Amino acid sequence: ASCVQHRLVVRDASSLQLRQLYTCLDQIQYIEWSSDSLFILCAMYKRGIVQVWSLEQPDWHCKIDEGSAGLVASCWSLDGRHILNTTEFHLRITVWSLCTKSVSYIKYPKACQQGVAFTKDGRYMAVAERRDCKDFISIFVCNNWQLLRHFDTETQDLFGIEWAPNGCVLAAWDTCLEYKVLLYSLDGRLLSSYRAYEWPLGVKSITWSPSSQFLAIGSFDEKVRILNHVTWKKITEFDHPATIASKKIIVYKEVEKSPTVETERLSFPPPRALASSLFSTQSKYDISQVPVSLQYVKPVADRANPKVGVGMLAFSADNCFLATKNDNIPNAVWIWDIRKLKLSVVLEQLCTIQCFQWDPCQPRLAVCTGSSRVYLWSPAGCVVVQVPGEGDFQIMSLSWHSSGDSMVLLSKDNFCVCYLEREEV
Repeated sequence: ASCVQHRLVVRDASSLQLRQLYTCLDQIQYIEWSSDSLFILCAMYKRGIVQVWSLEQPDWHCKIDEGSAGLVASCWSLDGRHILNTTEFHLRITVWSLCTKSVSYIKYPKACQQGVAFTKDGRYMAVAERRDCKDFISIFVCNNWQLLRHFDTETQDLFGIEWAPNGCVLAAWDTCLEYKVLLYSLDGRLLSSYRAYEWPLGVKSITWSPSSQFLAIGSFDEKVRILNHVTWKKITEFDHPATIASKKIIVYKEVEKSPTVETERLSFPPPRALASSLFSTQSKYDISQVPVSLQYVKPVADRANPKVGVGMLAFSADNCFLATKNDNIPNAVWIWDIRKLKLSVVLEQLCTIQCFQWDPCQPRLAVCTGSSRVYLWSPAGCVVVQVPGEGDFQIMSLSWHSSGDSMVLLSKDNFCVCYLEREEV
């Protein structure tokens, strides 16, 4: 699904054939599929309205108007039948039921980076709250929205919460001014508290491994720390040095190459396809000889949100690899072998890393850098894929299909779908 101004366009994922076209009341600012892909939510924050459309029944529609309370965020619950709307100034979260048309209210939600988290099975929801100048977490049962647990947290300014994939442990972390990661059980007991250091800027990013065995913490000191699920103690930490010296680490360096054109094919004026290939730069990967010095950017200390520390983390679907990006070295992706707890590969790109994401079915990483190319890494090697098309298609983000057979590539104004052929076994 994609939106153009006030129109919602739904296409077939395999053929891109137009399936449905819906017209909303105002310009769409956010869209989200329900978990079963039967409904799609369109949020118009400026007007405080959410519209819901059904793919099975195109004539059915639903409009939710928050009125004077306003609207700043909207999302589905994991059952795909309830919508959670956050009002302006985070005064409350309103839970709307599509089945019974009932309404529930959750007071005092906190305005933080990640204040609402569902367990993977959709049974429980945790909400970060702020009342009386203190941080709290409430855990709700999603089938009836009854409060299960309510407890205060040992944080100065709670910044985010995230469930482990198995739904047994909830991680909560403090603002970057206070290095603190807290781990709570489903009944609100504090299982462990972790602090790597005290005074400098602290936690920047957090992610769980799919098996729930590891919690990776990216920090402003350019390190990733891995906690284990048995003792919740640190088992290792990964540095991101600007110089790679070990011969056991493979460094793939992106280099530009000039396109080669056969002289027999040259004509004047050249065909449009040939002209575009003549003046477009292509690239490939070379394996660099160690030691390799990566491009290091010194952060500007007197500006807000300095580009420093590990800001991006992602585990592969099989738990075997961890991909990271250190914002001080913006052109590199680091791939760590979790089985050996060692650095395995570094991808050195020509441009700044914008986004990376693992294939949901196998250890294959897709990377984009704001150019018209997408980069794929797997344990078998690395490849550069040029996106065909006229004009400058700058890929700013990407998203895999759940089957791993295709991915959506997004630029500022356009999108395209990249289909990958499966190897015959």
